[in-house]
Amino acid sequence: MSAPATTEGTKKNAWLSYIPLVLLALTFILPLLFMLFSSLKPKDQILADLTTWRAFAPVGDLSLDNFVGVFNRVPVARFFLNSIFVTTIIVVVGLLVNSMAGFAIARLNFKGKKILLGAIVATLIVPFETFAIPMVYMISKLPRIGFYPDGVALDWGWNNSYEVLIIPFIANAFSIFLFTQYYSSIPKELDEAARVDGAGWFKIYWSVISPLAMPAFATSAILTFLPQWNSYLWPLLVIQQEDLRPVQVGLRYFFASGTAEGTPWGQIMAYTSLITIPVIIVFLMFQRAFISSIASSGVKG
Repeated sequence: MSAPATTEGTKKNAWLSYIPLVLLALTFILPLLFMLFSSLKPKDQILADLTTWRAFAPVGDLSLDNFVGVFNRVPVARFFLNSIFVTTIIVVVGLLVNSMAGFAIARLNFKGKKILLGAIVATLIVPFETFAIPMVYMISKLPRIGFYPDGVALDWGWNNSYEVLIIPFIANAFSIFLFTQYYSSIPKELDEAARVDGAGWFKIYWSVISPLAMPAFATSAILTFLPQWNSYLWPLLVIQQEDLRPVQVGLRYFFASGTAEGTPWGQIMAYTSLITIPVIIVFLMFQRAFISSIASSGVKG
C-alpha cells in the first residue's frame, strides 16, 4: 500500500515542480506573442486590447498593413544587409581569434597566463557604457585608408565605416574564457600524442582539439551574434550615414518621425518582429550544441 502512495506523491511533486518553469516560460513567450499579434493590428486596436487577453491573441482586424508601412518608412533591406555583413564577420573572425586565444591559455605553458586570464575576465565586470565615449574619441583619431574614385588616400577617423562596427568587437572576453574552460576539459594526452606524430601547435589546435570543441564554437557564435545583432548604442554614436546603419538604429525612424498620427505602434511591432526572426532562427539552429557546451562548462567549473 505504501508503494503506490509513494509513487502518487512523487508524481504530484513532479507536477508541482513544473509550475515555476511554466510561469518562467510565460514571461518570455507572452511578450513575443504580444509583439507578433500587435504587428497585425491597427494602432487603435493595439491600445484598446492592451489591458485584456486580446493583446496576446490573433483577434480583431488583422492585416499586413503595418509591414507595408515599415518598408515604406525605413530602408529595411539596406539595414538588414548591414547587420548581416557586420555580424557575420564579427562572429566568424571572432571564433578564430577567441578560440586561438583560449587554446593558448588552456594548452600552452607560459609565465603569467593566469594573470592574463584574470585580466581578460575582469573586463567583463566593466559596463560597455563606461568606456564607449573614450572609444569614440580614440577611433576618431585613428588612421584609415580611404578608397575613392580618383585613388587611395590616408584619412583620419573611423567614423562612418564598417571598420568601426567590426574591429572593436572581434576579441571577446567571455568567448576567450569559454574556450579556455572547454579546452581545459579535453585531456592533454591528445596533445602529447599529436606532438609525437610531428604535429605543431597550430595543427593540434586546428585538427585535433577544435573538432572536439564544436559545442563551445556554437555557444560562442550565439553569444557573439546576439549582442552584435542587437547593438544600438555604439552604431548610434559612430555612424551618421544612413546607408551604414544596422537594423536596431532603424527604430529611431519610428519614434523621431514627427508625424501627425503620433507614434506608429503597429509599425514598431512589425519592425521588431522582423528583426527578431534571425535571432530565433540562429538559436534554433544551435540550441543543442549551446546546451551541451553550457552543461560541459558547468561541470568543468
